[in-house]
Amino acid sequence: MRPRSLEEFAGQAHLVGPDGPLRRLIARRHLPSMVLWGPPGSGKTTLARILAEGVGAEFATLSAVLAGVADVRAVIADAQGRAGFEGQSAAPTVLFIDEIHRFNRAQQDALLPHVEDGTVTLIGATTENAYLSVNPPLLSRLRVFRLEPLSDEDVRSVVAAALSDVRGLAGSVCLAGEAFDFLVALAGGDARQALNLLEAAAALAQVEGVRDDAGLVAPRRSEVEAAAQQRVAGYDLAGDRHYDMVSAFIKSIRGNDPDAALYWLSAMVEAGEDPRFIARRLVIAASEDVGNADPRALQVAVAAAQALEMIGLPEAQYALAQATAYLASAPKSNRAGRAYFAAKEDVAGRGALPVPLHLRNAPVARMRSHGIGVGYRYPHDFPGADVDQQYLPDELAGRRYYDPSDQGMEQQIAARLDRLREARAAGRAAARAKKGRAPRA
Repeated sequence: MRPRSLEEFAGQAHLVGPDGPLRRLIARRHLPSMVLWGPPGSGKTTLARILAEGVGAEFATLSAVLAGVADVRAVIADAQGRAGFEGQSAAPTVLFIDEIHRFNRAQQDALLPHVEDGTVTLIGATTENAYLSVNPPLLSRLRVFRLEPLSDEDVRSVVAAALSDVRGLAGSVCLAGEAFDFLVALAGGDARQALNLLEAAAALAQVEGVRDDAGLVAPRRSEVEAAAQQRVAGYDLAGDRHYDMVSAFIKSIRGNDPDAALYWLSAMVEAGEDPRFIARRLVIAASEDVGNADPRALQVAVAAAQALEMIGLPEAQYALAQATAYLASAPKSNRAGRAYFAAKEDVAGRGALPVPLHLRNAPVARMRSHGIGVGYRYPHDFPGADVDQQYLPDELAGRRYYDPSDQGMEQQIAARLDRLREARAAGRAAARAKKGRAPRA
């Protein structure tokens, strides 16, 4: 059922539609080296074949999982041989490397001179972030095209074609109604997964003798579900899908959307994500995004992490869900983190400045003769357990890093700090006034 032309190709309209860049390249019969970056089942291999055929090129394919530099050299040698024998009439060679991110740096570097001199047109396919998984020297010679997961309508058209095309199951299998919708939903934008599920469900239905009135094998939802074998929302736990889901989870918490946060939590757990990783993200979010707007958020997140260690899954799902809902619903403030990084910037720019003498530790009484520890005032000896004195290094005296927001508990923190500053300022003003009234000697 592999599409043989752009007209049969499902999805990726932004690339192969009427104004898509890949369609325009074929029309001009010019094909640059490129990387097709997208999730499994989005059509990378098929698209590479169609592009090569569209410009009349020889198509050589390697899998980076199985191939090595020797295999690359063999393809290069073949391309050079044909060019030498046929001259300018020789068809160009497209070298397609699936899972190109599996090639190490040396293997990728071996491609450089041959891509540079045009011996081959390289099309790499990867499910990983191309900008991170392809070496910069090679990447600079490639164009990156991003493929998206197929929409449900695109998957539906792929399945419908398999049921009606003579290359597929035409005249032997019927899939309709709830079973059809369920299969499309399970595919999750992956055409290969959809066809595999269809084939397996049809085989199960045939064994069980499930047929429609016309005598066609007719898988039901139960056969589709059995074929899926409790397929999870599946993603590579080290790939882009992993990081995309985690990113959606964190941003949903930050964006005060508990419903979305709980959805992404469920998706990660069902996909087999390490629950301790999720718990760590909750603890981070409690400080990074909720902060002092609700200090209890950190307690809830830490408690969820501890509950996970104590009881494990599946019971700990309740604790993870409770913490997720609490953090997503809590008032938000990132001011504590911002204050820390502002202070860190000063440390990086100025180094660790000298500690003021009155704040230094003086375990030996004789150290006081050098001014160490002299002049420190113990806050608890003063009204309100506060006294006006300098705590920052001399060069940074008066610098303010922490500016509490008006969210939740932090609003109260801001008010208290304002009251303390006003009291200190009033004390300084009173001291200056008293000094001004003192009789002259």
